[in-house]
Amino acid sequence: MEAFKDFNQFRVDTGETEIACWTGGSGAPLLLLHGYPQTHVMWHKIVARLTQKFTVVATDLRGYGDSGKPASGPEASHLPYSKRVMAADQVAVMDHLGFERFDVCGHDRGGRVAHRLALDHVERVKRIAVLDIVPTYKIYNEANRRIAEDYYHWFFLIQPFDYPERMIGHDVAYYLSKKMGKYSFGDEVFTREAMAEYLRCFSAPETIHASCEDYRAAATIDLEHDEADLDIKIKAPLMVLWGEKGAMERNYDVTASWRERAADVRGRALPCGHYLAEELPAETGSALEHFFTE
Repeated sequence: MEAFKDFNQFRVDTGETEIACWTGGSGAPLLLLHGYPQTHVMWHKIVARLTQKFTVVATDLRGYGDSGKPASGPEASHLPYSKRVMAADQVAVMDHLGFERFDVCGHDRGGRVAHRLALDHVERVKRIAVLDIVPTYKIYNEANRRIAEDYYHWFFLIQPFDYPERMIGHDVAYYLSKKMGKYSFGDEVFTREAMAEYLRCFSAPETIHASCEDYRAAATIDLEHDEADLDIKIKAPLMVLWGEKGAMERNYDVTASWRERAADVRGRALPCGHYLAEELPAETGSALEHFFTE
């Protein structure tokens, strides 16, 4: 993709799988983690700005994009797609690049990986930003009718194999268009080039299955890990940004939700929907740049 044409592209073998990576810029390392149903491409509108101040490392999470998709069958605990394992992938990437400590920003699913990374690898994370999420444990334990309407896909994707896989696979382009359109606001949020890349990657049956496993893990093994850590708070400074036109604003006091899980929290809503980096790239990029350089 044009925005990443000057980036170095490579793959890192983490032992269980391979993670596709793109690096560019100079300065302190900043790890960017995408959300569902996207890839590293979701950062394409802000990476030019970020590479002026940081060495940007953008990856495809395991199961997504051009990264590996380890097997995870219906009888498994979904452990291969636990956020603990997905976070360990990212630590392996940063080890490969020689970055002992780094900042991390995650959107959507990537934010949940970043959350676990900051808990499991305290000494590695300097600062953490999460975009348009509250903790997974809170969502599942406070679910009500309104949450079920806003986050319907959480309950659809965790259904047993292969029901959601078959439904999505029947018309992937339609699913992507409706799914991403539901949570975005504004005209032409997603460029034609970006959507083509999302569709290329998500059309693979193994990606559809892996992404369902990501959500199945969130409703099972991830909750076990989260419950075991309820008395532990993230030590790194945390910033949360969210869309004031989206589900987070409607359902939660977002900063208060993160103060339950982190010691140093700040944040604010931006006038957009769920896809901050593509809906409001200038505002999102500015907020991230300020937080990671303060």
